[in-house]
Amino acid sequence: MEYSNKDKLDWTMVFIYEFGKRFGLTVKQSFNYLSRYKGIDFIDKHYGFAHTQSFESMIDDIALLCRRMGGQLA
Repeated sequence: MEYSNKDKLDWTMVFIYEFGKRFGLTVKQSFNYLSRYKGIDFIDKHYGFAHTQSFESMIDDIALLCRRMGGQLA
């Protein structure tokens, strides 16, 4: 199934905000962290799955992925 770039961008922006809120980061810090540790890449490649999950679940999963890629957020 094809998703519009706008839909992907809208969902990803909310995810970045929610991720940052969970870990006490600004939106910019959250984006930089997710970008550096491949969270954004995962969302881009697996958006079809990611957007059907709760933000809480995806934050847990992406945080784990980022830790495996060298990120240090708990």
